[in-house]
Amino acid sequence: MENTRREFVAAGMGLAAAAAAWAQESAPNAGWYGKPMRWAQLAFVEDDPGNYDPKFWLDYFRRIHAGGACLSAGGCVAFYPTKIPMHYRSRWLGSGDAFGDLAAGCRKLGMAVIARTDPHAVHQDIRDAHPDWIAVDAAGNQRRHASDADFWITCALGPYNFEFMTAVTEEIVRGYKVDGIFTNRWSGSGMCYCEHCRENFRRFSGLELPRTLDPRDASRRQYIVWRQQRLFELWRLWDSRIKAINPEAAYIANAGGGALSTLDMKTIGELTPTLFADRQGRSGLMPPWMNGKNGKEYRATLGPKAIAGIFSVGLEEEYRWKDSVQSPAELRLWVADGIAQGLRPWFTKFNAKPFDRRWLPVVEEMYRWHWRNEKYLRNERPLARVGLVYSQQTAEFYGGARAREIVEDEGLGFYQALVEARIPFEMVHDGLMDQAHLAPFRTLILPNIAALSEAQCRQIEAFAAGGGSVVASYETSLYDEWGEARKEFGLAKLLGVSFDGRREGPMLNSYLSIEMEAATGRAHPLTAGFEDAGRIINGVHRVGVTAADGAWPLALVPTYPDLPMEEVFPRPVKTREPGVVARENGPGRVVYFPWDAGRTFWEVLNVDHARLLANAVRWASNEAPAVTVTGPGVLDVAVWEQRNSMTVHLVNLTNPMMMKGPVREVIPVPGQKVRVTVPRGRRVEGVKLLVAGKAAAYRSAGNAIEIETPPIGIHEVIAVDLGGEGRG
Repeated sequence: MENTRREFVAAGMGLAAAAAAWAQESAPNAGWYGKPMRWAQLAFVEDDPGNYDPKFWLDYFRRIHAGGACLSAGGCVAFYPTKIPMHYRSRWLGSGDAFGDLAAGCRKLGMAVIARTDPHAVHQDIRDAHPDWIAVDAAGNQRRHASDADFWITCALGPYNFEFMTAVTEEIVRGYKVDGIFTNRWSGSGMCYCEHCRENFRRFSGLELPRTLDPRDASRRQYIVWRQQRLFELWRLWDSRIKAINPEAAYIANAGGGALSTLDMKTIGELTPTLFADRQGRSGLMPPWMNGKNGKEYRATLGPKAIAGIFSVGLEEEYRWKDSVQSPAELRLWVADGIAQGLRPWFTKFNAKPFDRRWLPVVEEMYRWHWRNEKYLRNERPLARVGLVYSQQTAEFYGGARAREIVEDEGLGFYQALVEARIPFEMVHDGLMDQAHLAPFRTLILPNIAALSEAQCRQIEAFAAGGGSVVASYETSLYDEWGEARKEFGLAKLLGVSFDGRREGPMLNSYLSIEMEAATGRAHPLTAGFEDAGRIINGVHRVGVTAADGAWPLALVPTYPDLPMEEVFPRPVKTREPGVVARENGPGRVVYFPWDAGRTFWEVLNVDHARLLANAVRWASNEAPAVTVTGPGVLDVAVWEQRNSMTVHLVNLTNPMMMKGPVREVIPVPGQKVRVTVPRGRRVEGVKLLVAGKAAAYRSAGNAIEIETPPIGIHEVIAVDLGGEGRG
């Protein structure tokens, strides 16, 4: 099986070599890629040519100080006079050049220009001439487009992309000298069973294409590996052809994300000079911090490379109201959280003929503020000392079809708890847990990172041996990198527990009793705030463990009947079992929850679980934080260092529509008391409030300063000008 290992499995690579490779690939702002701070995207529809006003858009781009533009060029529809046979041209294009004319206007404004292509669908003529280019479903039927019956869905892994779209890419780059190609829907529209996929997969694996999503199925496992290999082969092909024409340009895929992303983020971070996070807005039950989460996930593998956050000016619901307009407050909150977490704003507008113009002044206001304060937004590094790990291999090989429920939700619960606790933190990719990547962190959180290789376990142990602290939950390290169950935790020694083979859940009516420390008779810091509780609710799923050492601030109260009411009382237990294990580990500390602490919190949002998770991280970290924020409300907090300054972002999430948008109105929170630790060797030369637009009074307090903010609407940024020796 070794020859089919995924590219992101870290086994076998020396730590020094990995650190050196990461440092080289993460060189910030190489070429033009780090220059644009604000992006504009105009996604043409077919009848735009001749029917929209390019002068209006160019004037708007100028007013908002956009530094980059993404403009629709070709693929499904060509908006330039293509000479490639069967490359469908807009019926409204005539003798014009909608893409070229607008691109030339952007160039005159000094903007970078990348061309958008979309290869996911074709017209009847291509289907007739090349039926093997069309995607095939599991029943053997070619796939018509579900939304527009005039189109057919293409196979992403066959000759349509590798040959036809390669020619389209070369034609656009050669004709317009664009700075890059950005491709939407390039990686496929579900599994394809066409003749090319069947043949190529059989040649790769010796197997037939899978008919199941179960990652323990040999064919499915091999398919996950093969698909990634094939898509990265396509990425490298397009990038090499682009660079052969314009060495300063690159292929920039619409790809990436967190644990549920199906392309390895570690490899993406190595391949791309920049990336655009395509999470355009909220839908369903989704908090506003999800935009900032995307930025953290991308940064975990791209390092200091520029990352733009794509946001739609319209709604992002399943009913696809593409000409809709989002509420001003919702737009401002979504974008503010992205900016706070390091994303450069990128608006996207479908249809160049705006039916509803209410969004235009909102984006202009946000962009002009961003431009005025640009020097404080060119971040060099985050100062967070807590890292929250996400694992694509756990999602794919352990989670499978249930990955959102048993993998992603555990991480979301920890994320929400950290936001509520106002603890700045970064995301960490499990393929980059070498010494160089973990050096900035004091504490590493492993939210049910179940699938870990032996090499990854050793990296975590090395982090802890070097003084780092670890907080872990549920089945972390109980499986190898392929999702095969272990008999014992891969991190058993570090966690201080042994697996006894039991798995229980879903549990009804189970609790955790508050336990006093045997030596002192006092409560452990993990249970601060529970002084009168006696017990709190347990999770829903747990694993049975025995603990070798450490404190048990919480002990299991096993599930007992919840009906009839006369029987709702706990039964005696023969053996006490830990609800959490907290232990000293040299200069570091370890906290392990043998239950789904994050997932249960995300489902029920119980206040005790929020407090418990925050207590665990604070106790494990055992150091003064870079920033503390005191005051009412829910705030997403980020702290950054720039060349001659540092900034603290406070994003006000306090709103009845926090978990389900859109936000109707801005509800300010009262002023906050903020304490900021000043970087060693620097001196404070002044403090500004960038949203309030004024200088701020501050008090020195040892190696920190203290500021009181005025009431905060959506966003406030405390900018601390620094003197002394910078970072170069």
